[in-house]
Amino acid sequence: MKVLEVDLGARSYPIYIGEALLADASLYAKHIVGRQVMVVTNDTVAPIYLDTLLSALSDYSVDSVVLPDGEQYKTLDTLNLIFSALLEKKHNRKTTLIALGGGVIGDMTGFAAACYQRGVNFIQVPTTLLSQVDSSVGGKTGVNHVLGKNMIGAFYQPKAVIIDVNTLLTLPPRELSAGLAEVIKYGLIRDDAFYKWLESHADQLLSLDVDAISYAIETSCLCKASVVAEDETEKDVRAILNLGHTFGHAIETHMGYGNWLHGEAVAAGMVMALDLSCRLGWVAESEIDRLKLLLKQVSLPIAGPASMTADDYLPHMLVDKKNVDGSIRLVLLERVGFAVVTSNYPSKALSQTLQACSSNKR
Repeated sequence: MKVLEVDLGARSYPIYIGEALLADASLYAKHIVGRQVMVVTNDTVAPIYLDTLLSALSDYSVDSVVLPDGEQYKTLDTLNLIFSALLEKKHNRKTTLIALGGGVIGDMTGFAAACYQRGVNFIQVPTTLLSQVDSSVGGKTGVNHVLGKNMIGAFYQPKAVIIDVNTLLTLPPRELSAGLAEVIKYGLIRDDAFYKWLESHADQLLSLDVDAISYAIETSCLCKASVVAEDETEKDVRAILNLGHTFGHAIETHMGYGNWLHGEAVAAGMVMALDLSCRLGWVAESEIDRLKLLLKQVSLPIAGPASMTADDYLPHMLVDKKNVDGSIRLVLLERVGFAVVTSNYPSKALSQTLQACSSNKR
Protein backbone atom coordinates (compact mmCIF):
# COMPACT_ATOMS: atom_id res chain seq x y z
CA MET A 1 0.00 0.00 0.00
CA LYS A 2 1.18 3.48 -0.89
CA VAL A 3 0.31 6.39 1.38
CA LEU A 4 0.47 9.93 0.00
CA GLU A 5 -0.47 13.16 1.78
CA VAL A 6 -2.38 16.22 0.71
CA ASP A 7 -0.52 18.87 2.69
CA LEU A 8 -3.02 21.45 3.90
CA GLY A 9 -1.80 22.06 7.42
CA ALA A 10 -4.52 21.20 9.93
CA ARG A 11 -6.71 19.91 7.10
CA SER A 12 -4.08 17.54 5.68
CA TYR A 13 -5.20 14.01 4.88
CA PRO A 14 -3.82 10.75 3.51
CA ILE A 15 -4.45 9.05 0.18
CA TYR A 16 -4.18 5.28 0.48
CA ILE A 17 -3.52 3.37 -2.77
CA GLY A 18 -3.44 -0.42 -2.96
CA GLU A 19 -5.28 -3.67 -3.52
CA ALA A 20 -8.10 -5.01 -1.33
CA LEU A 21 -8.34 -1.79 0.68
CA LEU A 22 -12.13 -1.64 0.48
CA ALA A 23 -12.43 -4.33 3.14
CA ASP A 24 -9.68 -2.99 5.43
CA ALA A 25 -11.57 -1.96 8.57
CA SER A 26 -8.46 -0.42 10.15
CA LEU A 27 -8.25 2.30 7.48
CA TYR A 28 -11.76 3.58 8.16
CA ALA A 29 -11.30 3.42 11.93
CA LYS A 30 -8.49 5.98 11.70
CA HIS A 31 -10.83 8.59 10.25
CA ILE A 32 -14.27 7.98 11.80
CA VAL A 33 -14.78 10.15 14.88
CA GLY A 34 -18.20 9.06 16.14
CA ARG A 35 -20.32 5.92 16.02
CA GLN A 36 -22.57 6.90 13.13
CA VAL A 37 -21.73 6.37 9.46
CA MET A 38 -23.78 7.12 6.35
CA VAL A 39 -22.59 5.41 3.16
CA VAL A 40 -23.62 7.18 -0.03
CA THR A 41 -23.46 5.15 -3.22
CA ASN A 42 -25.43 4.53 -6.41
CA ASP A 43 -27.49 1.72 -7.90
CA THR A 44 -24.62 0.54 -10.10
CA VAL A 45 -21.94 0.33 -7.41
CA ALA A 46 -24.13 -0.82 -4.52
CA PRO A 47 -24.79 -4.38 -5.78
CA ILE A 48 -21.06 -4.94 -6.29
CA TYR A 49 -19.31 -3.27 -3.36
CA LEU A 50 -21.74 -2.05 -0.71
CA ASP A 51 -21.83 -5.31 1.29
CA THR A 52 -18.01 -5.44 1.40
CA LEU A 53 -17.86 -1.92 2.79
CA LEU A 54 -20.66 -2.55 5.30
CA SER A 55 -18.78 -5.60 6.60
CA ALA A 56 -15.68 -3.47 7.14
CA LEU A 57 -17.82 -1.00 9.11
CA SER A 58 -19.50 -3.60 11.32
CA ASP A 59 -18.31 -1.90 14.53
CA TYR A 60 -20.34 1.22 13.71
CA SER A 61 -23.98 2.20 13.41
CA VAL A 62 -24.21 2.33 9.63
CA ASP A 63 -26.94 3.50 7.28
CA SER A 64 -26.79 3.81 3.54
CA VAL A 65 -28.49 5.76 0.78
CA VAL A 66 -28.45 4.48 -2.80
CA LEU A 67 -28.80 7.18 -5.45
CA PRO A 68 -29.54 6.79 -9.17
CA ASP A 69 -26.41 6.52 -11.28
CA GLY A 70 -25.43 9.15 -13.81
CA GLU A 71 -24.23 12.71 -14.31
CA GLN A 72 -27.81 13.75 -15.07
CA TYR A 73 -28.65 13.07 -11.40
CA LYS A 74 -25.95 15.35 -10.01
CA THR A 75 -28.57 17.88 -8.94
CA LEU A 76 -29.93 19.64 -5.88
CA ASP A 77 -32.96 17.33 -5.95
CA THR A 78 -30.74 14.25 -5.69
CA LEU A 79 -28.57 15.92 -3.06
CA ASN A 80 -31.68 16.35 -0.94
CA LEU A 81 -32.07 12.55 -0.81
CA ILE A 82 -28.83 12.44 1.21
CA PHE A 83 -30.06 15.09 3.64
CA SER A 84 -33.39 13.30 4.03
CA ALA A 85 -31.64 10.01 4.83
CA LEU A 86 -29.40 11.71 7.41
CA LEU A 87 -32.33 13.39 9.11
CA GLU A 88 -34.62 10.38 9.00
CA LYS A 89 -31.91 8.23 10.63
CA LYS A 90 -31.13 11.00 13.14
CA HIS A 91 -27.46 11.41 12.31
CA ASN A 92 -25.67 13.89 14.58
CA ARG A 93 -22.73 16.26 14.10
CA LYS A 94 -20.21 13.47 14.70
CA THR A 95 -21.47 11.37 11.85
CA THR A 96 -19.12 10.42 9.01
CA LEU A 97 -20.28 10.25 5.40
CA ILE A 98 -18.51 7.79 3.11
CA ALA A 99 -18.67 8.29 -0.65
CA LEU A 100 -18.59 4.90 -2.40
CA GLY A 101 -18.60 5.41 -6.14
CA GLY A 102 -17.35 7.64 -8.92
CA GLY A 103 -16.99 11.37 -9.28
CA VAL A 104 -20.70 12.17 -9.12
CA ILE A 105 -21.11 10.34 -5.80
CA GLY A 106 -17.93 11.87 -4.41
CA ASP A 107 -18.90 15.40 -5.37
CA MET A 108 -22.41 15.12 -3.97
CA THR A 109 -21.36 13.36 -0.76
CA GLY A 110 -18.70 15.97 -0.12
CA PHE A 111 -21.17 18.79 -0.68
CA ALA A 112 -23.69 17.12 1.63
CA ALA A 113 -20.98 16.76 4.28
CA ALA A 114 -20.06 20.44 3.90
CA CYS A 115 -23.67 21.48 4.44
CA TYR A 116 -25.16 18.99 6.91
CA GLN A 117 -25.31 20.63 10.33
CA ARG A 118 -22.77 23.11 8.92
CA GLY A 119 -20.11 20.49 8.32
CA VAL A 120 -19.45 16.83 9.17
CA ASN A 121 -16.59 14.48 8.33
CA PHE A 122 -16.46 12.47 5.13
CA ILE A 123 -14.23 9.87 3.49
CA GLN A 124 -13.76 9.29 -0.21
CA VAL A 125 -13.77 5.70 -1.50
CA PRO A 126 -13.57 6.23 -5.27
CA THR A 127 -14.36 3.24 -7.50
CA THR A 128 -13.68 4.70 -10.98
CA LEU A 129 -10.33 5.67 -12.42
CA LEU A 130 -11.47 9.24 -13.03
CA SER A 131 -12.50 9.70 -9.42
CA GLN A 132 -9.37 7.96 -8.11
CA VAL A 133 -6.98 10.25 -9.97
CA ASP A 134 -8.94 13.47 -9.89
CA SER A 135 -12.28 14.25 -8.28
CA SER A 136 -11.74 12.44 -4.96
CA VAL A 137 -8.64 14.53 -4.20
CA GLY A 138 -8.66 18.24 -3.48
CA GLY A 139 -11.99 19.00 -1.84
CA LYS A 140 -14.03 20.26 -4.78
CA THR A 141 -17.63 19.30 -4.11
CA GLY A 142 -20.92 20.29 -5.69
CA VAL A 143 -23.73 19.69 -8.13
CA ASN A 144 -24.62 20.79 -11.64
CA HIS A 145 -27.18 23.34 -12.77
CA VAL A 146 -29.02 23.12 -16.05
CA LEU A 147 -27.09 26.23 -17.15
CA GLY A 148 -23.64 25.14 -16.05
CA LYS A 149 -21.62 22.21 -14.72
CA ASN A 150 -20.41 22.26 -11.09
CA MET A 151 -21.68 25.80 -10.56
CA ILE A 152 -23.13 25.08 -7.09
CA GLY A 153 -20.72 23.73 -4.51
CA ALA A 154 -18.04 24.26 -1.89
CA PHE A 155 -14.39 23.54 -1.17
CA TYR A 156 -14.53 20.91 1.56
CA GLN A 157 -11.74 18.43 2.20
CA PRO A 158 -12.23 14.75 3.07
CA LYS A 159 -10.57 13.10 6.04
CA ALA A 160 -9.05 10.42 3.82
CA VAL A 161 -9.13 8.99 0.31
CA ILE A 162 -9.07 5.20 0.11
CA ILE A 163 -8.27 3.91 -3.39
CA ASP A 164 -8.73 0.18 -3.93
CA VAL A 165 -7.37 -0.48 -7.42
CA ASN A 166 -9.27 -3.79 -7.54
CA THR A 167 -12.52 -1.87 -8.00
CA LEU A 168 -11.33 -1.02 -11.51
CA LEU A 169 -11.76 -4.67 -12.49
CA THR A 170 -15.52 -4.12 -12.71
CA LEU A 171 -15.26 -0.78 -14.50
CA PRO A 172 -16.73 -0.71 -18.04
CA PRO A 173 -14.07 -0.07 -20.73
CA ARG A 174 -15.65 3.27 -21.68
CA GLU A 175 -15.35 4.49 -18.08
CA LEU A 176 -11.75 3.31 -17.87
CA SER A 177 -10.88 5.29 -21.00
CA ALA A 178 -12.66 8.35 -19.61
CA GLY A 179 -10.49 8.19 -16.51
CA LEU A 180 -7.34 8.02 -18.60
CA ALA A 181 -8.17 11.46 -20.01
CA GLU A 182 -7.49 12.98 -16.59
CA VAL A 183 -4.31 10.90 -16.23
CA ILE A 184 -3.04 12.24 -19.57
CA LYS A 185 -3.90 15.75 -18.41
CA TYR A 186 -1.38 15.55 -15.56
CA GLY A 187 1.42 14.73 -17.97
CA LEU A 188 0.48 17.62 -20.21
CA ILE A 189 0.29 20.25 -17.47
CA ARG A 190 3.22 19.34 -15.22
CA ASP A 191 5.16 16.19 -16.08
CA ASP A 192 6.47 15.62 -19.60
CA ALA A 193 8.34 12.48 -18.46
CA PHE A 194 5.07 10.97 -17.24
CA TYR A 195 3.45 11.94 -20.54
CA LYS A 196 6.15 9.98 -22.40
CA TRP A 197 5.63 7.05 -20.03
CA LEU A 198 1.91 7.07 -20.82
CA GLU A 199 2.63 6.93 -24.54
CA SER A 200 4.62 3.72 -24.07
CA HIS A 201 2.27 2.09 -21.54
CA ALA A 202 -1.18 2.72 -23.03
CA ASP A 203 -1.80 -0.98 -23.67
CA GLN A 204 -0.87 -1.97 -20.10
CA LEU A 205 -3.20 0.68 -18.72
CA LEU A 206 -6.11 -0.49 -20.84
CA SER A 207 -5.51 -4.09 -19.77
CA LEU A 208 -5.40 -2.98 -16.12
CA ASP A 209 -1.90 -4.21 -15.46
CA VAL A 210 -1.69 -3.70 -11.69
CA ASP A 211 1.79 -2.19 -11.64
CA ALA A 212 1.06 0.20 -14.52
CA ILE A 213 -2.34 1.36 -13.29
CA SER A 214 -1.06 1.77 -9.71
CA TYR A 215 1.85 3.89 -10.94
CA ALA A 216 -0.48 6.03 -13.05
CA ILE A 217 -2.82 6.59 -10.09
CA GLU A 218 0.03 7.39 -7.70
CA THR A 219 1.70 9.83 -10.10
CA SER A 220 -1.59 11.56 -10.86
CA CYS A 221 -2.48 11.89 -7.19
CA LEU A 222 0.99 13.25 -6.37
CA CYS A 223 0.56 15.91 -9.04
CA LYS A 224 -2.89 16.90 -7.89
CA ALA A 225 -1.91 16.89 -4.20
CA SER A 226 1.04 19.16 -4.98
CA VAL A 227 -1.11 21.65 -6.89
CA VAL A 228 -3.86 21.64 -4.26
CA ALA A 229 -1.30 22.23 -1.50
CA GLU A 230 -0.12 25.33 -3.40
CA ASP A 231 -3.60 26.72 -4.01
CA GLU A 232 -6.44 25.00 -2.17
CA THR A 233 -9.31 27.21 -3.33
CA GLU A 234 -8.22 27.86 -6.92
CA LYS A 235 -7.16 31.47 -6.61
CA ASP A 236 -4.22 30.91 -8.95
CA VAL A 237 -2.20 27.86 -9.97
CA ARG A 238 -4.86 25.23 -9.21
CA ALA A 239 -6.77 26.33 -12.29
CA ILE A 240 -4.19 24.52 -14.46
CA LEU A 241 -5.92 21.29 -13.40
CA ASN A 242 -8.73 22.38 -15.71
CA LEU A 243 -6.83 21.82 -18.97
CA GLY A 244 -9.49 21.06 -21.58
CA HIS A 245 -12.32 21.49 -19.08
CA THR A 246 -13.77 24.78 -20.31
CA PHE A 247 -14.25 23.28 -23.76
CA GLY A 248 -15.27 19.96 -22.23
CA HIS A 249 -17.87 21.42 -19.89
CA ALA A 250 -19.40 23.19 -22.87
CA ILE A 251 -19.78 19.81 -24.57
CA GLU A 252 -21.31 18.18 -21.49
CA THR A 253 -23.77 21.00 -20.91
CA HIS A 254 -24.79 21.36 -24.55
CA MET A 255 -25.20 17.64 -25.17
CA GLY A 256 -27.02 16.99 -21.89
CA TYR A 257 -25.27 15.64 -18.80
CA GLY A 258 -24.32 11.99 -19.16
CA ASN A 259 -24.44 11.74 -22.95
CA TRP A 260 -20.73 12.45 -23.14
CA LEU A 261 -18.71 11.17 -20.19
CA HIS A 262 -16.68 13.84 -18.43
CA GLY A 263 -13.38 12.30 -19.50
CA GLU A 264 -14.51 12.04 -23.11
CA ALA A 265 -15.41 15.73 -23.17
CA VAL A 266 -12.11 16.66 -21.49
CA ALA A 267 -10.19 14.63 -24.09
CA ALA A 268 -11.76 16.62 -26.93
CA GLY A 269 -11.22 19.80 -24.91
CA MET A 270 -7.50 19.10 -24.48
CA VAL A 271 -7.12 18.82 -28.25
CA MET A 272 -8.80 22.23 -28.55
CA ALA A 273 -6.49 23.67 -25.89
CA LEU A 274 -3.41 22.43 -27.74
CA ASP A 275 -4.80 23.70 -31.03
CA LEU A 276 -5.14 27.21 -29.59
CA SER A 277 -1.72 26.93 -27.96
CA CYS A 278 -0.32 26.08 -31.39
CA ARG A 279 -2.01 29.08 -33.00
CA LEU A 280 -0.31 31.26 -30.40
CA GLY A 281 3.05 29.81 -31.41
CA TRP A 282 3.61 28.04 -28.08
CA VAL A 283 3.56 24.40 -29.13
CA ALA A 284 4.30 22.74 -32.45
CA GLU A 285 1.53 21.25 -34.55
CA SER A 286 3.22 17.90 -34.06
CA GLU A 287 2.20 18.05 -30.38
CA ILE A 288 -1.46 18.12 -31.42
CA ASP A 289 -0.91 15.02 -33.54
CA ARG A 290 0.98 13.39 -30.68
CA LEU A 291 -1.92 13.98 -28.29
CA LYS A 292 -4.47 12.74 -30.81
CA LEU A 293 -2.49 9.52 -31.26
CA LEU A 294 -2.38 8.89 -27.50
CA LEU A 295 -6.09 9.61 -27.14
CA LYS A 296 -6.88 7.19 -29.95
CA GLN A 297 -4.70 4.55 -28.28
CA VAL A 298 -6.90 4.68 -25.19
CA SER A 299 -10.19 4.91 -27.12
CA LEU A 300 -10.93 8.58 -26.44
CA PRO A 301 -12.41 11.14 -28.86
CA ILE A 302 -10.14 13.69 -30.54
CA ALA A 303 -12.92 16.14 -31.46
CA GLY A 304 -16.20 17.38 -30.05
CA PRO A 305 -19.63 16.14 -31.12
CA ALA A 306 -20.32 16.42 -34.84
CA SER A 307 -23.62 18.10 -34.02
CA MET A 308 -21.92 21.01 -32.19
CA THR A 309 -20.92 24.09 -34.14
CA ALA A 310 -18.38 26.70 -33.09
CA ASP A 311 -21.25 28.99 -32.08
CA ASP A 312 -22.57 26.31 -29.72
CA TYR A 313 -19.46 26.46 -27.54
CA LEU A 314 -19.17 30.12 -26.64
CA PRO A 315 -22.40 30.62 -24.61
CA HIS A 316 -21.40 27.74 -22.34
CA MET A 317 -17.76 28.80 -22.14
CA LEU A 318 -18.85 32.22 -20.90
CA VAL A 319 -20.37 30.45 -17.86
CA ASP A 320 -17.11 29.21 -16.36
CA LYS A 321 -15.75 29.62 -12.84
CA LYS A 322 -12.32 30.72 -14.12
CA ASN A 323 -13.73 33.69 -16.02
CA VAL A 324 -13.15 37.22 -14.75
CA ASP A 325 -15.07 40.31 -15.90
CA GLY A 326 -16.53 38.56 -18.92
CA SER A 327 -13.19 37.30 -20.25
CA ILE A 328 -12.92 33.59 -21.04
CA ARG A 329 -9.82 32.35 -19.18
CA LEU A 330 -8.40 29.17 -20.62
CA VAL A 331 -5.74 26.69 -19.57
CA LEU A 332 -3.20 26.48 -22.39
CA LEU A 333 0.27 24.98 -22.81
CA GLU A 334 3.42 27.00 -23.24
CA ARG A 335 5.07 23.61 -23.73
CA VAL A 336 4.28 20.01 -22.82
CA GLY A 337 4.64 19.82 -19.06
CA PHE A 338 3.98 23.52 -18.44
CA ALA A 339 0.46 24.97 -18.39
CA VAL A 340 -0.72 28.55 -17.92
CA VAL A 341 -4.09 30.17 -17.29
CA THR A 342 -4.72 33.14 -19.56
CA SER A 343 -7.29 35.30 -21.28
CA ASN A 344 -4.54 36.96 -23.31
CA TYR A 345 -5.20 35.50 -26.75
CA PRO A 346 -6.83 36.93 -29.88
CA SER A 347 -10.54 36.17 -30.08
CA LYS A 348 -9.94 35.33 -33.73
CA ALA A 349 -7.59 32.51 -32.71
CA LEU A 350 -10.20 31.03 -30.38
CA SER A 351 -12.79 31.22 -33.17
CA GLN A 352 -10.39 29.45 -35.52
CA THR A 353 -9.81 26.71 -32.95
CA LEU A 354 -13.52 26.19 -32.42
CA GLN A 355 -14.14 26.08 -36.16
CA ALA A 356 -11.27 23.69 -36.82
CA CYS A 357 -11.95 21.34 -33.94
CA SER A 358 -15.70 21.29 -34.44
CA SER A 359 -15.15 19.92 -37.93
CA ASN A 360 -12.21 17.75 -36.81
CA LYS A 361 -10.06 19.50 -39.39
CA ARG A 362 -7.08 21.78 -39.10
